[in-house]
Amino acid sequence: MATKRALVIVESPTKVKTIQKYLDSKYIVKASMGHVRDLPKSQLGVDPKKNFKPKYVVTPAKKKVLDELKKAAERADTLYVATDPDREGEAIGWHLAEELDVAKKNVFRITFNEITERAVKAAFKNPGKIDLKKVDAQQARRVLDRLVGYSLSPLLWEKVQRGLSAGRVQSVTVRLIVDREREIQAFVPVEYWSLHARLNASRPPEFVATLKEVAGEKASLPNEETTRAVMASLDGARFVVKSVTRGERRRNPLPPFITSTLQQEAGRKLGFTARKTMTIAQQLYEGIDLGSEGAEGLITYMRTDSVRVAREAQAAARGWVIARIGTEYVPEAPPTYRSRGSAQEAHEAIRPSELRNEPRVVEQHLSPDQIKLYRLIWERFLASQMMPAVYDTVGADIEAGQCLFRAQGATLKFKGFTAVYEESREEGEAPAEQDQEGAMPLLEEGEVLTLVALDPKQHFTQPPPRFTEASLIKVLEELGIGRPSTYASILGTIINDRGYVHRERRTLTPTELGMAVTDKLIPYFQDIMNVEFTAQMEDNLDKIEEGQRKWVDTVKEFYEPFKRDLARAKREMRSEKVGEPTGELCPECGSELLEKRGRFGKFLACSAYPDCRYTRNLDGSGRAEDEPANENCPTCGRPMVIKHGRFGKFIACSGYPECKTTKPVTLGIACPEPGCTGQLVERRSRRGRTFFGCSAYPNCKFAVWRRPVPEPCPKCGAAFVTERALKNRTVRSCAREGCDFEREVELPVA
Repeated sequence: MATKRALVIVESPTKVKTIQKYLDSKYIVKASMGHVRDLPKSQLGVDPKKNFKPKYVVTPAKKKVLDELKKAAERADTLYVATDPDREGEAIGWHLAEELDVAKKNVFRITFNEITERAVKAAFKNPGKIDLKKVDAQQARRVLDRLVGYSLSPLLWEKVQRGLSAGRVQSVTVRLIVDREREIQAFVPVEYWSLHARLNASRPPEFVATLKEVAGEKASLPNEETTRAVMASLDGARFVVKSVTRGERRRNPLPPFITSTLQQEAGRKLGFTARKTMTIAQQLYEGIDLGSEGAEGLITYMRTDSVRVAREAQAAARGWVIARIGTEYVPEAPPTYRSRGSAQEAHEAIRPSELRNEPRVVEQHLSPDQIKLYRLIWERFLASQMMPAVYDTVGADIEAGQCLFRAQGATLKFKGFTAVYEESREEGEAPAEQDQEGAMPLLEEGEVLTLVALDPKQHFTQPPPRFTEASLIKVLEELGIGRPSTYASILGTIINDRGYVHRERRTLTPTELGMAVTDKLIPYFQDIMNVEFTAQMEDNLDKIEEGQRKWVDTVKEFYEPFKRDLARAKREMRSEKVGEPTGELCPECGSELLEKRGRFGKFLACSAYPDCRYTRNLDGSGRAEDEPANENCPTCGRPMVIKHGRFGKFIACSGYPECKTTKPVTLGIACPEPGCTGQLVERRSRRGRTFFGCSAYPNCKFAVWRRPVPEPCPKCGAAFVTERALKNRTVRSCAREGCDFEREVELPVA
């Protein structure tokens, strides 16, 4: 009789190859490809009358995978569940154990924070059991999300538009974006001025001091008239150094990345979406083929909210810094960082799994996006184990008449962690203090300075900035909405899947549909649409995992008031599905036109639908969005106008419907496909994302995501380059396959 082997199940097939090479022949490693069971798509799958008992079914797409795992389990006497070390991974492992015919006493749980030989072998020496409290927490989240989604979506179909949906966390996230947009729309700018003196001392360089006080009171310059009056009072005044303060400031490194901060920094520095960041991080974690060394995981597990670092990793980082940069760059003892209260301290921060895999060493084995993210993680981790940067600071108060000016400067004295890594900041965020300060001359108290010029500057208060993915993730984390592992899916759902939010050059704006759905839900579902309530629910899920709450009790506490709110909404929520009568007649059949709201905004539709399918787009105020095209129709000679269709702008005859002549709005750039006579035009995908394609579509299917610029590529001679917006600049690159031209272009200051 053949000796039975041990079956090891991981989630991803990429891990199979990486882990198998670390284990001997008695282990066989297989992949589950994620969840093998879930709630059925065709029905609620949860029975509120039976303590919310979930009905799990084998996912149709995973039936073949599960059959293969069952065959492998027949030849094994031990099952090792080695799925990801989080709630989702625990639940996947539990479902697998339920489906596979292996005695429970022979089912073991294996977790590792990094896929390296050391970590994998250590995990198999200390196997545990599946944590049912984690399974309960995941089950509670799944049941709650199903109850909300499968209850609210039909309501929205009935009252607003078929195909809409709502979610327990997604809906409150959309509300944050909607509320921010309305703040921006309601904002009224206020004028104010500042006054700056350009001065020379007895020693260079020239420096700038800013007005702080007038007659002992804080300076207030509301308009140009007041500012000019202050300037007039300084005519002939002596600028004298009143006091000089010198000091030293330390700037500490940030902790190593956790999931949320990695998503934020990759968004700011690399322009990655949260979803893209997590996809690439997953690849780096699961294993990259390093040639002769085989596949190896390059980073630790990427879904974590802990900043803890293993002692051996700290020691390795200190050794690297001492050897490459110098002993003075490491502190006496490794630094420690404090995680947020709900963090799972059993996990580690995101860091390189082996420091010997330096970015320059493994770069040849990684894609361009993979090496960018890996280098970011590498540098941030090393910097977190280094000394602070040190600045020499100087401040000077300068008197002139009744005015007091202040100048500040800082010079870098010791690079510290900035020798390796410099963190970014969100666009619109105030710069760090040292970023605002220039070099200062050596000043003495009582020294008389020479005024070069007075520079008045007009300013206006600014509305709060629109969210980017990075800044939204930061707010979600601060408010306790969702968890690091869910941010990417939340953003992907509301932007790509639902069309409630539009992304334009990184900034997020709510669509008409997103605002409409939010406005419909708030009056009836104040708990679901409430930030504090959603955050409290996340805390409750954490308590289930910690064994402090029962999952059924938590779901029941939520469901009872939710059921009442749902019943009231069904009775009282006003339906917009039919549409608002406009009094305007359809130009095609003479029936009345109705104002409706679709995914891409308001539009007019014929009340005789489906017999008549006439529609016309409207803007948010209900006006037709026709703009002059400054050309006449080649068919009938009437003026052409620019219209906004579902998939972008187009030019149409103003004599429609008598004349149906249309043509696309081009960018003035010829399509690069050989033999094509089309022009590039801006379009919008079915999910609302802007792209640029050929006007000859569908005969020509050339398309690019980045905006084409009519500038020839200096490297390969292509007729145009494309550009993408980063923080304070644009990056232009060639779209031609095989050409690696890329350069940065400073954005003009508004």
